Amino acid sequence: MQVNIQLACTECKRRNYSTTKNKKNTTGRLEVKKYCPWDKKHTLHRETK
Repeated sequence: MQVNIQLACTECKRRNYSTTKNKKNTTGRLEVKKYCPWDKKHTLHRETK
């Protein structure tokens, strides 16, 4: 089952990206290193509620 999620930067706390994930395969919170346009560098982005 695919669900839409928001990814928030761990440094500036802004929600920069939206993506989908499979709830059956990925039960925990998704963490991805992505580019933050406000910090102008690659930072860790975590799934928000």
